[in-house]
Amino acid sequence: MSVMSIEKIVEQALQDGYLTPAMEAEVGRICDNASELSIEEYMALDRLMGALLTGEVVAVPRKQFINVMEELVLTEAIARVAEIEATSESSLDVGDIAAYALNRLPPLYATTEEGANYQSLRAKAELQELISQQVSEAIRRNLDQPTLDNRTPVLAKNTGNEVLRQVSTLLQVYAPSFEQK
Repeated sequence: MSVMSIEKIVEQALQDGYLTPAMEAEVGRICDNASELSIEEYMALDRLMGALLTGEVVAVPRKQFINVMEELVLTEAIARVAEIEATSESSLDVGDIAAYALNRLPPLYATTEEGANYQSLRAKAELQELISQQVSEAIRRNLDQPTLDNRTPVLAKNTGNEVLRQVSTLLQVYAPSFEQK
């Protein structure tokens, strides 16, 4: 999104009926960087607040859907990496491996927990072999790369608690608003 004024952003939001996360971030950035706002900017913000309160403009949540494939690939990658690292001196980057595999697999988006469960079951039934193949290929490529000193493995050889903490952190990054019940 190009740099816009508060007035332009509010005008766009009123026209579209939506305030996107990018628009919201830009308004925040402008407000944070301005020593003081003009009367026009205050009036525009007031108009936006009114429109949000009446529902004339809807704020789009930052992430209102999840890609179930991310969780499936991450689970597979973490298991395989842990196996390899437990039996060899290799250290692998789970993030790189997951990204490589995800770029070669179809996304499976869901907006509800029921939808996510459905997509997950469907993927396990129909795509598990493909997921495994892509993760294997990603690992093979990762192992073939010369090790760069500045790269730190996402999962290093650690105690069980440390691995759990790292997995928890990865899941928070990949699926911040999705919780498995």
